[in-house]
Amino acid sequence: MAKQLHVELVAVEEKVWSGEAEMVVARTTEGELGVLAGHAPLLGQLAEPGQVRIKLAGGEQVSYEVAGGFLSVTGEGVTVLAESATPISAAQSR
Repeated sequence: MAKQLHVELVAVEEKVWSGEAEMVVARTTEGELGVLAGHAPLLGQLAEPGQVRIKLAGGEQVSYEVAGGFLSVTGEGVTVLAESATPISAAQSR
């Protein structure tokens, strides 16, 4: 089983999603970034418009359109701090 990341997606007003995931993919101003467990610490600015995809164990994926904010990777996991985050249906994210 792949190592899990603890992921938190937080918008200004609320915690949008929190849990364990295998990978997080986010579009930053430096380009698209994939984060797996054990990734080096970093801080990235989210691109606008941006998208965050959280890949769960078993192949399921949750995706959000995000506006503004940052992606923080630490030894504890990944935190996405966005001004807003809107869920994308599975059909839209393909």
